[in-house]
Amino acid sequence: QVQLLESGGGLVQPGGSLTLSCTASGSVFTINAMGWHRQAPGKQRELVAMVLVRDGSINYADAVKGRFTISRDSAKNTVYLQMNGLTPEDTAVYHCAAAPGIQFLTTPRGYDYWGQGTQVTVSS
Repeated sequence: QVQLLESGGGLVQPGGSLTLSCTASGSVFTINAMGWHRQAPGKQRELVAMVLVRDGSINYADAVKGRFTISRDSAKNTVYLQMNGLTPEDTAVYHCAAAPGIQFLTTPRGYDYWGQGTQVTVSS
């Protein structure tokens, strides 16, 4: 089992920045990929960004390319999501997730372990 603990959400004005953190514990050696997903009210959960643990390969959703940056600190088993240029459309609950498998990694379907989520609200 893998446990994920997120932090860093909050309220920010449009154009502002936030950094989310996610620390994994437990059977971290089983993790193949880690990702950040978000779910806005009335919408389906969607992948925001993901990183492969083995080689650091990264994938972003089109909506966040150029604004969000995912990074990892392997020594701390921690993944970060730096979010710049935030807009009200980025308002959602952001979840960290870990995947032991290799399929469907660009969708929530590929992830078995989930954090509790952290609220990000972009509003003036």
